[in-house]
Amino acid sequence: MARPTPCLIVEREALDHNIATIGATLPGPRLRPHVKAFKSTALARRLADAGHRNFTCATVREVEGMAAAGLGDDLLLANEVLDHEQLARLGAIEANITLAVDSEEGVRRAAAAGISQVLIDVEVGLPRGGIAPDLAGRLADQARRHNLEVRGVMGYEGHLMMIHDRVERIARVEKAMSLLLRAAADVGGDIVSAGGTGTYDVNTWASEIQAGSFVVGDAHYATLDHPFRQALFLEVSIISKSPKGWLVANAGLKALGMDHGDPIWPDGDVLFCSDEHTTLAGPAIDGFGLDDRLRLIPAHVDPTIAKHETMWLVDGEETIDEFPIDLRHW
Repeated sequence: MARPTPCLIVEREALDHNIATIGATLPGPRLRPHVKAFKSTALARRLADAGHRNFTCATVREVEGMAAAGLGDDLLLANEVLDHEQLARLGAIEANITLAVDSEEGVRRAAAAGISQVLIDVEVGLPRGGIAPDLAGRLADQARRHNLEVRGVMGYEGHLMMIHDRVERIARVEKAMSLLLRAAADVGGDIVSAGGTGTYDVNTWASEIQAGSFVVGDAHYATLDHPFRQALFLEVSIISKSPKGWLVANAGLKALGMDHGDPIWPDGDVLFCSDEHTTLAGPAIDGFGLDDRLRLIPAHVDPTIAKHETMWLVDGEETIDEFPIDLRHW
């Protein structure tokens, strides 16, 4: 099976290691994998086969795709949705769906669209979505008056994912989760949903963890003290070699999420990325010629995968499967 470049490849051994490793800490429903990181129902099915059948989604499209793939046992849309058309689509899906809400207007619109279950989204320090902890109970009461089942609370400590000092990370996560637990006491329900790859092993207060990047990894998370292996690479071809000492690969900004910086080339230096090119340097370039292939490590997994249509599962150089990125776009 030929792989055109540029293309995303996933190393099977590293993928299997990552799924088994997180499962040892977060077995079964303790992990609610976030599909926004990898946007593929084929990859989600591998997680479901490992016992993780409850999933987190970021978009209505992801919910629709997961349900259509038979992975709709328990889908959490961990994002506020106010658009009437999108809510109508969500209400029509035949799956077990829970929507995050953080406003009375969100509650009213969810109920009007036929959605039956919600989590109260609580702000725990990240300046993004979420209601103030002290107001969460009141919003839960409002939801119940609209005949919605309030399953519990959600709070994302995203601002703490990349704290490198483990002691500090634990202390600050505990502080954030104290806000969430305070809200949970007022809200009721069984779920306290939080966390991500950066805090998966230190957030012991949440009942479930919404990690996703661990599945295939990126250069950003690789700087933490985690046991996961890099599984995802952007495979590129060399299309130009300068006698002045650089290589040019056939992928750049349009193939990579760049908000966390340049990709990493383990054998040398990435000088810069332009629209369709990455320029590479270092002693290792002498071993490469035109049309040779090499692998770059993306800095940010989520937006990188969202730019592609396919991931290729490989064992060494052998292609063994194809993962359509069928949950991409909004």
